[in-house]
Amino acid sequence: MSRDDTPRDGLLGLTYRQLVALIALVNAFIATYLHLWKIGKAGTLACGGNGGCAVVQFSQWSWVRLPWQDPSSLGVDVALIGAIGYTVVLLAALWGARESLADARGPVIALAGLVFPAILFTVRLKYAEWVVLGTFCPWCFISTVSITLLGVLVALEWRRVRRLARGRAAAD
Repeated sequence: MSRDDTPRDGLLGLTYRQLVALIALVNAFIATYLHLWKIGKAGTLACGGNGGCAVVQFSQWSWVRLPWQDPSSLGVDVALIGAIGYTVVLLAALWGARESLADARGPVIALAGLVFPAILFTVRLKYAEWVVLGTFCPWCFISTVSITLLGVLVALEWRRVRRLARGRAAAD
């Protein structure tokens, strides 16, 4: 069986890296929409009846103050961090989806380095939303499900690449 005939794991006819790219693309658009709404550059916020999106978007938890920023400043918008983060994940997944890198470890290590810390950041945000603020934002929930799914896909891709490496080592 030649390299081109080797089946690759994935779902719906897409490899794990392609699925990661697709999910990251959708979420980059969502996070960009939320950021643009927050700074007044997008129309109304489509959220649902409970108003949880506005509560979350304007809470202190929707900002991350960097160490070098003025303590009186709000910081960096979490939605902007999400937009940039998902875009970087998208670019890493597209880089790794190239045929020449399809089975390489580098792209999956890069994806893991991006996605797994983002999961921890999301846990912090979910705690703030559900426990501290006592509200629910559907857009935030979509991001939570998405980053969790990205974590699962990256773990599956990591396992696939390790299995291939072990197979090659055993063949040598």
